[in-house]
Amino acid sequence: MKTRSRGRPGTRSSVLTTTPDRKLYPPIERHGIIGNMRTTALVAMDGSIDWLCLPRFASPSVFGSLLDHAQGGCFRIFPVGQGFAENQYYWPSTNVLITRFRSANGAAEITDFMPMGDSKQRDACMLVRRVQAVRGSVSFQLACQPAFNYGRDSHQVELGSAGAIFCSESLSLALSSPAPLRKDGKGVTAQITLNEGEAQTFVLQIAAPGGPPPCALSDAESDACLAETVDYWLNWIAKCNYSGRWREMVQRSAPTLELLVYEPTGAIVAAPPPAFRSGLEGNGAGTTAAVGSAIPPSRSTR
Repeated sequence: MKTRSRGRPGTRSSVLTTTPDRKLYPPIERHGIIGNMRTTALVAMDGSIDWLCLPRFASPSVFGSLLDHAQGGCFRIFPVGQGFAENQYYWPSTNVLITRFRSANGAAEITDFMPMGDSKQRDACMLVRRVQAVRGSVSFQLACQPAFNYGRDSHQVELGSAGAIFCSESLSLALSSPAPLRKDGKGVTAQITLNEGEAQTFVLQIAAPGGPPPCALSDAESDACLAETVDYWLNWIAKCNYSGRWREMVQRSAPTLELLVYEPTGAIVAAPPPAFRSGLEGNGAGTTAAVGSAIPPSRSTR
């Protein structure tokens, strides 16, 4: 049964009763969004990336289970066991998404973001997934099953010491993993167990054909990458000049809207995936107008 949090805007909660047997098509409101102004990914509250087009907004999808559970592809990291309560929220005033899982025996969280470094880093479309045990010991299962070109293109999977490479005719992806991976059809899986305070970081990015996957990020590198991304969005929202009654909503909505700007041209994307029509919860017309007038310009439109 789904429940809603009474916390800050942008926070959603529910109880996960059977982790492996997720709903085939979670409602759109059970997803958060991350991106790098080149593309965006939709992250479900159960830890599944259900939508991602690479390398651009208008490119074909590599994860599309939002529309086709059987053949669309997804990238899931989820706790093993039953009775986990889910909670999803953003690092305040940023596009860093945190999905938290809690049970009587432990608690853990996944921090998802796309780094906002230089142009070369953004073009590589790095997607960082940091998994951490907050309380107790928590076991996770990872399943990365890309489906290139809306599931129409075949691909090969190559395992290496640092992770895996997925090679299709038009695009190659590298998954850097600190945990051993094993093939599962046209994807890979892994099982990890983290004790309280421990963390592991998985990175998916565009790769050169034939090359090995980059080494997994160390804890220090992962922390630095997260800090740089948080700082980018905090510096961006600091330019917001709105100070009215809807300030909290504006500061949550504005970074999300900025994700829909394609930075190289300044064009605005109408919606991340096809038929995406979900509005920003709780925002009325007055808030939308306030956001429009208060959003700082992106670098491409200054």
